[in-house]
Amino acid sequence: MRAEDLMNLAPVIPVVVLEDADSAVPMARALVAGGLPVIEVTLRTEAGLESIRRIAAEVEGAVVGAGTVTGPQSVKDSVAAGAQFLVSPGCTDILRTAMAYSGVPFLPGVATASEAMKLREQGITAMKFFPATASGGAPFLKAVSGPLPDITFCPTGGVTPANAPDFLGLPNVACVGGTWLTPADALTQGDWTRIEKLAAEAAALRP
Repeated sequence: MRAEDLMNLAPVIPVVVLEDADSAVPMARALVAGGLPVIEVTLRTEAGLESIRRIAAEVEGAVVGAGTVTGPQSVKDSVAAGAQFLVSPGCTDILRTAMAYSGVPFLPGVATASEAMKLREQGITAMKFFPATASGGAPFLKAVSGPLPDITFCPTGGVTPANAPDFLGLPNVACVGGTWLTPADALTQGDWTRIEKLAAEAAALRP
C-alpha cells in the first residue's frame, strides 16, 4: 500500500494516546465499527508499542500505525510491533532514510513549503502537515496547492470537528488527523459506544 492509498481510506485518522494497553483492542474495534479503520497510535507513552502489537494481532479491519516516530530505533520498534504505517512530527535525512527502508508507508511531518519541496525532491509526495493550525492552517495549504499541486497532505495538530471540513475541502488534503476521537475520559471509563459515535460522525465529514 502506498501512503496516498492509506490517506484515502477514511477522511479522519484518529491520533491516539494510550496510557493503558488494555484499552487498545476495544478502542480500535469501536473506531473501526464507526467507519475509521486507519488508526495512529502515538509512541508518546510506554503503552504505545504494546497497543500497536495488540491491535495488529486482534482487530479485524484495522490498519494500525505508529505516530510520534522520531528516529531509526522507533521505526524499527514500530514495524516489529506490527505497525502498518509510520507518522513523524518532522523529518530529518536520517529518519527519512529509516522510514523509506522500513517497508511500510510513511507520512513525514512538514510545516513549511521548503520542507515539503525537499521531501518532494526525494520522491515523497504524501506528507503530514504539523502542527497544522499553528503553521497556517487551511489558508496555508490552499496557498501552496498552486505551486505544489502534486503534494498531498494530512493536516494534524489543532484539527477539530469544526475546522476539519475546511481542510478536507482543499484539493491537496486527502485526510486529517485528530485527537478528538478518543477523549481521555472515554478511554478511562471504557466508553466505547461514545468513541464509536465520534468515529461515525468523523467518517461523515468528507464533503
